[in-house]
Amino acid sequence: MSKKKEAKKIVFNSEKEMPAAPMSLGSMLYNKTGAWRNIKPVIDLSRCIKCGICWKFCPDASIDIVDDWPQVNYDYCKGCGICAEECPQKCIAMVEEEK
Repeated sequence: MSKKKEAKKIVFNSEKEMPAAPMSLGSMLYNKTGAWRNIKPVIDLSRCIKCGICWKFCPDASIDIVDDWPQVNYDYCKGCGICAEECPQKCIAMVEEEK
C-alpha cells in the first residue's frame, strides 16, 4: 500500500472567501466524519480471505489494508454498510455503536 499523504488544513477567514458552490477542497483527512455513525462494521478476521473487496467498495476510503488484513479507520467510517454487503465471506457485521 502507498504511504498516507500529508493533509493541509484549509481555513476561511470569512464566508466571502468560501467557494460559491460545493466543491472538494483537497484532503478530507481533517474532516473526521466517524461521529455521524450509529452502527459500525466489525470484521471477523478468522473468516476473512483477504480479497480486498471491502477496501475497494468503501466510499469513504475508511478501510486500510495493514499487513494484508483489512482494518476499519473509525475516524472516517460513516457506517453505511457497503463493506458488509459486498463481502463475499459475510465476515463483516454491522454492530450498534456504543456511545
